Amino acid sequence: MTRALILGGTSDASQLAAEIARAGFDAVYSYGGRTRAPAEQPLPTRIGGFGGASGLADYMRREGITHVIDATHPFAAEMSRNAVAACAETGTRLIAIERSPWVKTPGDNWIDVADVNAAVAALPDLPAKVFLAIGRQHIAPFATKSQHAYTLRFVDPPEAPLPFPADVIVSRGPFTLDGELEMLRTRGVMWIVARNSGGDGARAKIDAARTLGLPVIMIARPELPERQRVESVAEIMQWLGHRTCLGA
Repeated sequence: MTRALILGGTSDASQLAAEIARAGFDAVYSYGGRTRAPAEQPLPTRIGGFGGASGLADYMRREGITHVIDATHPFAAEMSRNAVAACAETGTRLIAIERSPWVKTPGDNWIDVADVNAAVAALPDLPAKVFLAIGRQHIAPFATKSQHAYTLRFVDPPEAPLPFPADVIVSRGPFTLDGELEMLRTRGVMWIVARNSGGDGARAKIDAARTLGLPVIMIARPELPERQRVESVAEIMQWLGHRTCLGA
């Protein structure tokens, strides 16, 4: 019997959960717990961490997991590394659905950097209005350049004080090009800091930056262990043994 564990939190994971439920597979959807009101799923759902790779391995044994699908955010490196280690320990099949990264096109003004600390260093010294599109877990290093006026966007209102004053937008994507253009214009944003997440749901801000001629400090994806990877839900369904074409 197949029993799958979806490590989720992305739009790809939600689409996959819907297809798995429709196909009648036994599966569990796992949220990391960073969002207070995650989207409902058509599968049994658990929320929270596992306690590292060993805790994940214990959970998989206890729950009889036969297949693990890593559909986490491309920057959820710790969870992805734990999945590789836990599946190796338990001999469980693992696959990742990994969207292609964004590629610079004519008109883009990107400054490519390796990580968040390099992104901080790439910001100008003179005060500027900066949109940090990087998630709340990664903003603390920008306190070292407190001369800037930062705009942040979160799914949930922040519960703890921020490390610096900021204009906080509480909103859940996906976002449209027109909406992003209006947001950037009304706030007078001069710089954008973004992670190269790829996909369509978060791309509008990159397209808006190109339209407005704004520089984007683009943070590269973290290096992850080798694992089987695909780019579509259809490929995941085939991997699970479902032969019916999506949408048929």
